[in-house]
Amino acid sequence: MATIAPRGERSTLSAADANTLTEGVRAARQQRLPLVAVLSLSGVAVDEGLAVADSWGRAARELVLASGVIPLMMVADGPMVSGPALLLALADIVIFTQEAYAFITGPKIVETYTGEPISASSLGGSGAHARSTGLASAVVDTLDSALDILGAALAHFPDHVDGLTARMPTDDPLDRPTPEAGELLPATPMGSYDVREVIQILADDGDLLELKAAWAPNLVTALTFIGGHSVGIVANQTQAMAGSIDIAAAQKGARFVAMCDAFNIPLLTMVDTSGFLPGKDLEWRGMIRHGAQLAFAYARATVPRIGLILRKSYGGAYIVMDSRYMGNDVMLAWPSAEVAVMGAKGAVEILHRRASSEERLTLEQSYEDQYLSPYPAAERASISAVILPEDTRREIGAALNLLETKRERLRRRRHDNTPL
Repeated sequence: MATIAPRGERSTLSAADANTLTEGVRAARQQRLPLVAVLSLSGVAVDEGLAVADSWGRAARELVLASGVIPLMMVADGPMVSGPALLLALADIVIFTQEAYAFITGPKIVETYTGEPISASSLGGSGAHARSTGLASAVVDTLDSALDILGAALAHFPDHVDGLTARMPTDDPLDRPTPEAGELLPATPMGSYDVREVIQILADDGDLLELKAAWAPNLVTALTFIGGHSVGIVANQTQAMAGSIDIAAAQKGARFVAMCDAFNIPLLTMVDTSGFLPGKDLEWRGMIRHGAQLAFAYARATVPRIGLILRKSYGGAYIVMDSRYMGNDVMLAWPSAEVAVMGAKGAVEILHRRASSEERLTLEQSYEDQYLSPYPAAERASISAVILPEDTRREIGAALNLLETKRERLRRRRHDNTPL
């Protein structure tokens, strides 16, 4: 593991510092080792002119060359100001210490242009990057805590793109029954539950490393082990916006799927969503384009991909949450799964607009009986198997073992064109 720590707190980035970072990244890539960089930069050394700008530009290019080749981990342990702050966004995982902050243009410039006074913490503090921008994978109190999290994360990664994730020894039986996972589902279709509790029940020893928990909380992204296999989890969280997918959730999921795919980490997608979040503002901000990012990330992923439909899986969200025809390998479903174009109420409103209230209730019940179950999807092979909640850990473990030797031949091309 290569560790690079430029000069101390409140330092500016000199050309020499940037060259050190560049050489460190290059050495890590050539030696096929994960990189951990601890950064604290209050800007660039303005007195060095273009030399320093050119040098951090070279550092950025070296990070891009290393992206997807070796894991890139960074800690923001103080200010990260001006152009060099962009370096953080090139990493796979970024941890902020509590007092760290990062922005391109500082409070004084923002006030000059907008007339609004704002503090460095409000503009780009650790809380802002955890909740609003999605840059911070986690926020901790100290540098030691940040390095502990990165150490835990690195246990899930191979050293480089051509390596495989290590099998983690565990005393937790793979065939351990998990009936309590199903018991977490509410009695009513509109009820919510914490999907992280389901994940912990399925995981080895209940261990879970959630990333970007405060950003787009309607989608959980986390790393865990199941049967000793490193697994990346993408799960709809019904406690936030009923698990619907908005722009931030699509971006969060797409970035996480791409990271797991780059480093041979199998994916488990846990589905319980009624669809994309509706709204004029979301559509104008590019819900189509950003929603396509999630579909794109899944469609190009070549790692083992397992799905589990817990409850609702409707419409476009059914497709982008790694459906079988997006290239998913094994799609499991609980008997509680509802796989359909849309819910009963919406379908009846479209198909039977002139029906009375009493007729609509009857029609909704008929629609639910006929369509809102996993079995029609299983008949179409959209679902591989309908399983009981108590068998879930065993079935997922069996799928991981089955797919352990999965290999796909990649198409020859320069690169794809992600809908950024």
